[in-house]
Amino acid sequence: MKRITICIFIPLLCLTACSGDGSNIAGTNNPPPPAAGFSITPTNGLAVTKVAYESAVTSGDVAGFAGNSTGSTAGGGLAKPSAPNQYGGTLTTLLQKVPLPAATTNCAVDGTVTVTMNVEDILLLSAGALSAGDTILAEYAGCDDGLGEVLDGTIDSIVDAFEGNIFSFAYDMTMTMNLVDFSATTDTEMLTVNGDGTATLKLLQAPYLEASVSGDYLTTVTNATTESLRHYSSVQTYDGRIAPAPYTMTAAGTLESSELSGSVTYSTPVMFGGVDTGYPTSGELLVVSEASSARLIAQSNGADVVIEIYTNATGTGTPVSTINTTWAELEAL
Repeated sequence: MKRITICIFIPLLCLTACSGDGSNIAGTNNPPPPAAGFSITPTNGLAVTKVAYESAVTSGDVAGFAGNSTGSTAGGGLAKPSAPNQYGGTLTTLLQKVPLPAATTNCAVDGTVTVTMNVEDILLLSAGALSAGDTILAEYAGCDDGLGEVLDGTIDSIVDAFEGNIFSFAYDMTMTMNLVDFSATTDTEMLTVNGDGTATLKLLQAPYLEASVSGDYLTTVTNATTESLRHYSSVQTYDGRIAPAPYTMTAAGTLESSELSGSVTYSTPVMFGGVDTGYPTSGELLVVSEASSARLIAQSNGADVVIEIYTNATGTGTPVSTINTTWAELEAL
C-alpha cells in the first residue's frame, strides 16, 4: 500500500475532473510515447500496475490544493479519491479570518501558518468572490491542527478564473499552484511534495462535483520511496446526489519510481468508475514500458482485478500472461 497519500493532508475533495468522460484530458485517450528502461513481465506485472495506479490516483489529489491550503481528509491509495464532504471548507475559513495582505496564525495544536494574499478587489473578496490574478501564498511551520499530521513548506497559488461564492460553497475556480517542499509528517512517516499543477474545481452543482488537474511535474518522497510524474493529468467526478454515490476517474502521465527499474507511461483507455469509498467496478489502466505493456482491468464485483501482460506497447492482441487477483491483494503488495 502506498504510504501517506497527498489526500491525507488536503481537506478538500481529492478528486479531479473537467468532464465526466475524460476526453478533454491530455494523454488520456492519446497516451504519451512508450517509456524506456525495462520490460513489463508476468514477474513484475503486479508491482508495476500497482505503482502506476497509485500514482494516477495521487496525481488527482493535487486538485485539492486549488481550493484550500491546509487540512485533512482520508482517501487515496488503491481505492477512489477521498469523498468531498469538506470540499472548500478550509478556503472559506481562510478568507473569512485572514487580514490582508498577510497574517501569521497559530495552528490548533502547535506551529503556525503564514498566509499572504494579494487581491484585485477587496470588496469583491468580502462578498465571497475571487478575481483572476489574486494570489494566495501559504507557508507552514510545524503546523499541527490535530488531524494526525504536521505540515511544513509552501503552497503558492494564483487564481486563473472564478465564478460563484466561496462562503456558500458554490463556485467554479481554476488555480495554478507551485508546491515547494510541502510535507506531511505522521507518527510513522513523512511525505514531501514538490511540483506544479493547474486545477479546475467545479462546485456550482454540488453535491455533484468535478475537478481537473494537469502539470509538468510532481515529485513525492517518503521514508522508503521516491516518485516523479511528468506531464501528468487526471479527471474525476463525484455525484453526491445519488446513494450510493458514483465516482469516475481518468488519468495519464509518465512515471519514474524507486520501486521500478525504469520509467513507464500510463493512461486510462476505459474510464474507472465505482461507488462511495469502494474499489472501482469498471475501468482499465494501460501501463507501457518500451515494447511491453500491462492492462489492469477492474471487475464488476468491485473486488477482483485482471492484469494482462503484452509483448507490445499497445496492450492489444493476445496477452502472454493473465493474472487474476484482487484489489486487496494488490494493495497488500
